[in-house]
Amino acid sequence: MEQKTITREEYAKRINTVIEYIGSNLDKEMDLNELAGVSNFSVYHFHRIFRAIVGEPIGAFIVRIRVETAARLLRYTSLPIQDIAYNVGYATPSSLTKVFRQFYNISPTDYRNNKSYTIMKPLQPTSDVQLKAPKIVELETKKAIYVRLQGDYRTVDYAGAFKKLWAFVKENGLYSAGIEHLSISHDDPKVTETEKLRTDVCLVITKPVEPKGEIGVREILGGKFAIFTYVGPYDDLENVFNTVYRKWLPESGYKLRMEQGFEKYINDPNRVTPDKLKTELYIPIE
Repeated sequence: MEQKTITREEYAKRINTVIEYIGSNLDKEMDLNELAGVSNFSVYHFHRIFRAIVGEPIGAFIVRIRVETAARLLRYTSLPIQDIAYNVGYATPSSLTKVFRQFYNISPTDYRNNKSYTIMKPLQPTSDVQLKAPKIVELETKKAIYVRLQGDYRTVDYAGAFKKLWAFVKENGLYSAGIEHLSISHDDPKVTETEKLRTDVCLVITKPVEPKGEIGVREILGGKFAIFTYVGPYDDLENVFNTVYRKWLPESGYKLRMEQGFEKYINDPNRVTPDKLKTELYIPIE
């Protein structure tokens, strides 16, 4: 079958279409599914692609554009503040005022009346990570037992979840060679409320198993994957993903599949220092 490709220009075009759509619909509610549809990217990958290319998460981008638009309208028009709030997507002037103060340390009224006040909130620069070329592989569908965690990706108890899974393996005689430690993140922390973020902490197994209590059983779908290997602290994985989506993917000639990717942990954080941690990132492609 002929390989369909997406060029860097096509990625930029799709993201620009989303940016234009946001700018034309600031007075409306926008959700991740809607914006992913505008981009013609899978909802599973849209927020990572957007962040990698634009340099900030989609949720933060929308808030910033709303507030910056409000600032321009305050400075260069005579529209009432109430109308400006509605025009940029806030139900009440007080809602706009709260966000405006957070960004610029001044109220909309004071900003309108103080023509010499300068506002600026620069973006935090992103840094690329040096990565070796990925391995392109075809994987079979895997079966895994898992624990669903909910909350901040940075602080949920991965170690405790793996401990529960290993206890389940031992209790049910599920041990075999080649058990893999994986995690699957379902949500974007800049779109979904922190306390609602979902992570599946998984052990890939080969023996028959049934779910029990909080231990679930799921498939991890196979197919073609680009596998990136990274050695370093888990805290740096966001920059690794950004590098993959911003630099490698647009130049690779591959498209993303609808399935979710996952992370595979190669060594034990209790036995090596953070700079020696080895993680494989599995990016589903076609």
